[in-house]
Amino acid sequence: MFAAWGRFVYRFRWLVLVASILSIVAVVYGMGHGGRLGTGEFSAPEGTESGQVDELLDEEVAKAPPGFMLVFGSEDEKATDPAFRDQVERALEPLREDERVTGVRTAYENGALDEAMISRNGHYSLVVVELEEGSFAELQDAYADIRQEVRPGSLEVVATGEIPLNEDFESVTETDLKRAEVVSLPLALLMLLFVFGSVVAAGLPIGVGVLAVTAGFVGTLLLARAMDVSIYATNIVTMIGLGVAIDYSLFVVSRFREEVGVRPVPEALARTMATAGRAILFSGLTVAIGFMGFLFFDVADLNSIGFAGSIVVAFSVLYGLTFLPALLAILGPRVDFLRLPFVHPERTATGSGLWHTVARSVMAHPWRTLLPVVTLLLLLGSPFLGIRLGLSGGDTLPKNTESRRGEEILDRQFPDSSAYPMVVLLDYPQGSPLTRERIGEMYDMSRWLEERPGVKDVESIVNLDPTLSRDQYQDLLSGPREDLPPQVREALKRTTGDHIAILTAYTSAGYNTEAAHDLVREVRGQHPEVGGEVLVGGWAAFDLDLTDSVYEAAPPAIAFVVLATYVVLFLLLGSVLLPIKAIIVNFLSISASYGALVWVFQEGHLSGLLDFTPGPINTTTPIIMFCILFGLSMDYEVMLLSRIKEEYERTGYNLSSVALGIERTGRLITGAALIMATVFFSFGLAEAVVIKAIGLGMGLAVLVDATIIRALLVPATMRLMGRWNWWAPKPLARLHRRLGLSEKTVDALDPTSSPPYEVTPPVKRR
Repeated sequence: MFAAWGRFVYRFRWLVLVASILSIVAVVYGMGHGGRLGTGEFSAPEGTESGQVDELLDEEVAKAPPGFMLVFGSEDEKATDPAFRDQVERALEPLREDERVTGVRTAYENGALDEAMISRNGHYSLVVVELEEGSFAELQDAYADIRQEVRPGSLEVVATGEIPLNEDFESVTETDLKRAEVVSLPLALLMLLFVFGSVVAAGLPIGVGVLAVTAGFVGTLLLARAMDVSIYATNIVTMIGLGVAIDYSLFVVSRFREEVGVRPVPEALARTMATAGRAILFSGLTVAIGFMGFLFFDVADLNSIGFAGSIVVAFSVLYGLTFLPALLAILGPRVDFLRLPFVHPERTATGSGLWHTVARSVMAHPWRTLLPVVTLLLLLGSPFLGIRLGLSGGDTLPKNTESRRGEEILDRQFPDSSAYPMVVLLDYPQGSPLTRERIGEMYDMSRWLEERPGVKDVESIVNLDPTLSRDQYQDLLSGPREDLPPQVREALKRTTGDHIAILTAYTSAGYNTEAAHDLVREVRGQHPEVGGEVLVGGWAAFDLDLTDSVYEAAPPAIAFVVLATYVVLFLLLGSVLLPIKAIIVNFLSISASYGALVWVFQEGHLSGLLDFTPGPINTTTPIIMFCILFGLSMDYEVMLLSRIKEEYERTGYNLSSVALGIERTGRLITGAALIMATVFFSFGLAEAVVIKAIGLGMGLAVLVDATIIRALLVPATMRLMGRWNWWAPKPLARLHRRLGLSEKTVDALDPTSSPPYEVTPPVKRR
């Protein structure tokens, strides 16, 4: 089938090339019709307790208007000075005239000074800017425009809050993406020159990589018209698109150069498609399966990253099987045009070289290799046992980012404004919360919350006046609402609904710390008895529920990825045991990168060198890394095992096939791994800690795959498995043959190749 495709492409090479170019033109045209990417509105996973709180609040209580905070400051002037106040008022004049601004609250309202909006040291003043309701994108756009209208004069001003944080995350992510592209593409081209020794051959993978990333990026923008797409999807598209497309093209071009030296161009292209082309299709399937694992997680737009990753992988395979072979058919032997002096990759493509020697040495003493290597990988992965997951906050942005600086000023100077609220909601499905009994329950709950460690203050309808007793609150609030003082009626709108009462506990425990999570668990499990249901929401509860939902969704996601990958590998290899071996080895490789992730980014080793603030691992990072790495780790396994199987079908000898397969792919996989690791490590230069962690973690995993796994574990395990490597029950073997997925490319034994060295005769091939 693949050989026939190669002959078809050769026959209609110009038509295939033109069709590929036209598809690229259509892709570029579609760029102007895409949607907008964003960090996304954080919402609790469906069915969680914090999600229930959000739903009830939306249904029964008027939402606070969206907005952000501005912090004005001066080293020399006091915020209470008339000159300071005048400068703040002048700076805010354009905002008061902007129709998108519904309110501006300062410390100087109605001639009185609000001490809560003046900093501890007296040199900062807080301003709250309220915006007109709108979608996430509309609010972000409005903030970007309004922020430019602020004219602070001689004062320093920084913006902070959720909207400024999202804006800075988007800006930093875009900058990180451009930096990674500028660094990775030239380095990848340089390494390709050394791998191929030819300018033309080296340029082909780069060209396919750029096309795949462009198409993947446009596909992601079009996807954004139908669903919310995370801004981080662009990083994933570039990271995976460049790495995978260059890798696939490298394998195709390398095999074509090998074949065109001894065969006519049509046959050389047919054999290239039958071997390397077949391998990249199956490899692309394994990577896409990994991305489909994202669909199991109802977390922060992860679905969009799964779809975006699958799109760019599909384009990488598509151009690798159409555009690239059409160019190879046209170039023929001229693929080696513009050769570099002193670079002769063809001399290491065959023969008993380094990788052949390493493989034979390992297979001579398989247990002596296997046990220490497995122990080492488990040791490298051991820090993962102590992982702490949590939401990323402003401290994962660069230290000079405006919203992070604003957040730090709030923490230091405005302790009340920077406290993290925990929402405790009393839900009474039957009747009003304002009966004498239920008001008493609110009072008891409020005083119990005030006694919890880390709780600084509680805000509710039964905390308006600390001098009132429990009975007095019951008398006051259980009567007719129209008899209440105006300020109490206004407070009731904010703190009660038709069936709910809201108590807001302000804590000093943060939201992604163990102390914050423990407080949420304590309130949920040990609260005073009430007649209704007690629900806990807020950032800490959301963070805890998000983490729990990840742990709950992980087993089915992992099971799907593993089983689907197993099926694909069986279809490729026709063996039932090699896929199991590949999956086990894959988990060892991923565990090492997970251990490094925790050791560096949670425990803080190398934080000075890499310039970041240690903290919990972002809740989505292990998901992203697993779903991507499981497929990518199979990438080199597929390429290597495909070549070993090809040699085994040609000779029937297991050990020599393993050694020769490793030797034939040695230089190629080494070069491919260095290129892909370079792409990933270039994202390690990112300023956003989430992207930095993913880039470094995946780069390390690729290097482990290409060295420890390929050179040591593969030959050791295949030596120990022996003839069982290629075994399958007869019904499955017949099914594999009936599906026609094997390519008949077996030649007679090449007398120039390394002789087999098994002491036992080869098995009889079916």
